[in-house]
Amino acid sequence: MMGTLLDDVVEAAGGRDRWTATRSVSADAVSGGELLDRKAPQDPQTRRITASAHEQRALTVPAGGPDRRVNFHSDRVAIEDLEGRFVADQYGVEETFEGHTLDTPWTPFQRAHFGGYAMWNYLTTPFTLTFPGVQTWEIEPLEEEGETWRGLRAVMPSRFVTHSRAQEFYFGPDLLLRRHDYTVDIAGGFRAANYASEHVEVDGLIIPGKRRAYMCDKNYRVLRDRLMIWIDFSDFSTD
Repeated sequence: MMGTLLDDVVEAAGGRDRWTATRSVSADAVSGGELLDRKAPQDPQTRRITASAHEQRALTVPAGGPDRRVNFHSDRVAIEDLEGRFVADQYGVEETFEGHTLDTPWTPFQRAHFGGYAMWNYLTTPFTLTFPGVQTWEIEPLEEEGETWRGLRAVMPSRFVTHSRAQEFYFGPDLLLRRHDYTVDIAGGFRAANYASEHVEVDGLIIPGKRRAYMCDKNYRVLRDRLMIWIDFSDFSTD
């Protein structure tokens, strides 16, 4: 029996067996962009991100200070010292974004919540699209950059913390992720097209090394002068 597009892209990214054997994916990350400038400006310091492969959890070191780290879970954000000792936490951060617009400032916990779920998503896609409760189906392809990019629409379960419940993922002829469309619900619901490039092989997994997320108009036409988020990953490893 022929596989689905999701089966094919998971295989291209390293395969289910390799992902099942992985406990976490780690990378150094530097990030910036208009959204962070508006919400919670940060220094361009390199941070080490460790994303769990099988639960929505991410560790960011350092964060909130040179002697602090952030331990993100889908329902809790904890600030710890570098040895993992408790400093402060907040549950239910997702609910605190109600009524936010693009210009509403973020608290440190809100910034940590956004960074935690976003980095987790970027380091674990497309494998998390196979998680129980995620609904996917193939959609019309995009013609972009002289290529045909096949598309998947996904609806995420409520237990996931993510940009929006419904999202679209587009894959190049090599079946690697090229573009990821969504709305940023916690920042007024603006539309975004997040481009993935410079894929690298990490212990048998294929992961994008760069992310560039641009604001889109209501028809998802990309506004190239509105770079909302940029992320450069390096020094990948798995556990």
